[in-house]
Amino acid sequence: MLTFHNVCLVPSSFQLTGIPGLESLHIWLSIPFGSMYLVAVVGNITILAVVRVERSLHQPMYFFLCMLAIIDLVLSTSTMPKLLGIFWFGAGDIGLDACLAQMFLIHCFATVESGIFLAMAFDRYVAICDPLHHTTVLTHTMVGSLGLAALLRGILYIGPLPLMIRLRLPFYKARVISHSYCEHMAVVTLACGDSRINNVYGLSIGFLVLILDSMAIAASYVMIFRAVMGLATPEARLKTLGTCGSHICAILIFYVPIAVSSLIHRFGHQVPPPIHTLLANFYLLIPPILNPIVYAVRTKQIRERFLQVLKIETKIR
Repeated sequence: MLTFHNVCLVPSSFQLTGIPGLESLHIWLSIPFGSMYLVAVVGNITILAVVRVERSLHQPMYFFLCMLAIIDLVLSTSTMPKLLGIFWFGAGDIGLDACLAQMFLIHCFATVESGIFLAMAFDRYVAICDPLHHTTVLTHTMVGSLGLAALLRGILYIGPLPLMIRLRLPFYKARVISHSYCEHMAVVTLACGDSRINNVYGLSIGFLVLILDSMAIAASYVMIFRAVMGLATPEARLKTLGTCGSHICAILIFYVPIAVSSLIHRFGHQVPPPIHTLLANFYLLIPPILNPIVYAVRTKQIRERFLQVLKIETKIR
């Protein structure tokens, strides 16, 4: 590690603090965080296995659900093992390249997840507003293309973030990051150089993803509700809306924590640092935990297959 004018550093690695201000409770915090990570991994792997085995679930909505499960596994696994290492062993040291790679994975796949929710809203719109053409529009090829487009958009949007840090901000005031993972703003705040371009780009991407995607999803549901209100009977309306229930729950689970965390990070200057960090971790853990539960509870085929697996394991024992 080189020093520059006795003030700025050229670090080869950073030191993550975990949950700043709660270091004495790290060993206890590892219990709920470790349990939540385990639930997230088991739940999402179960979703992938059930959809693969159950041929009746080989439909666009459940293919998108599998994409969400993979994304949630990447998001939780990119942060939780390192966080648990900090809690258990104080292993907060992370190399510069590893830090930038973690930053890319977190922000990229959060962007991809938003794109998948947008694709799922399109699927629900076609299924309800134009049901006769649903199977011809949402083919397996189209579903794969939408998933690939969401992935490429995430790479295109987020790829410049670590590159700009690597190329434009080589000097830092300190190597200690008061966070549990390499979040973009937490790293940029330590930079000695002019970080305005990084800040503006990060805010612009946040606007494009959070605001525009949520507006597009809301617009699709306005059209869906208009179509549903045109149905003849209340029973038909409830049944049709029921097919959207899981998707609406998953959207709220994803967007609400991100919106709250972003608002507090930007404007909640009086909020204690531990709250900032805990919220940032929760928005990476809550969707991976709750998405499988929501879809398992609301989807008959997933629920029945899961109960069938439990019965088989019980008989074996």
